[in-house]
Amino acid sequence: MCMVIFAPLFAIFAFATCGGYSGGLRLSVDCANKSESDLSIDIAFAYPFRLHQVNFDAPTCEGKRREKLSLIGDFSSSAEFFVTIAVFAFLYSLAATVVYIFFQNKYRENNRGPLIDFIVTVVFSFLWLVGSSAWAKGLSDVKIATDPDEVLLLMSACKQQSNKCLPVRSPVMSSLNTSVVFGFLNFILWAGNIWFVFKETGWHSSGQRHSPDTMEKQSSGYNQGGYNQDSYGPAGGYNQPGSYGQVGEYGQSQSYGQSGPTSFANQI
Repeated sequence: MCMVIFAPLFAIFAFATCGGYSGGLRLSVDCANKSESDLSIDIAFAYPFRLHQVNFDAPTCEGKRREKLSLIGDFSSSAEFFVTIAVFAFLYSLAATVVYIFFQNKYRENNRGPLIDFIVTVVFSFLWLVGSSAWAKGLSDVKIATDPDEVLLLMSACKQQSNKCLPVRSPVMSSLNTSVVFGFLNFILWAGNIWFVFKETGWHSSGQRHSPDTMEKQSSGYNQGGYNQDSYGPAGGYNQPGSYGQVGEYGQSQSYGQSGPTSFANQI
């Protein structure tokens, strides 16, 4: 139930906080000649963070000439990979929710549904771990590349001590930090769900059936052994009343005892 409720929500938060990001920074270049200064240089950037394509103009403090610069770095691969995982995880979790609720019988038919669900869950767990780790490293590089102090080093005017270059506003990265947190939360959620999905598969069911069968076979083997036979019981070889209680043989001896005195008396 937790998977059904939280998986789509966590996936939405992950790709929304990353894929919907847009930010910027503002710099100030105060030239020795005030007329050449520019106290509001705005630099905007957004997802997918191809910073080398973000261009801006800066004064050179050498007359009216301005130079065209660009930020450094391309971090689109890790960001797009992270968002792609989040989108597909969201779609699959929605589809799985519909199947769990409305098609439970077909889901358990021939054990194919649980097996497919188990494999997909393992794959998404691995992808969430890799994607979140890659995006965490990419975000760290984005923060460095968009640091106002680092951007000021790109301007030729800031290399002259007579000019004053100051950062006015730094980019806000709170939503991007949230995306990384939700990425690892998704990994924990999907990895924790592996055991519950595994319990639905035939592998877990066959393991449970094997253990009682083994115990039953062992118990039947002991019942068939020599310790449970009735050889020592009332009907056994040692309690056969016929061997010692044959009345016919000893009863006939009495007839021989009676015939002796009778014949002797007749002779007398």
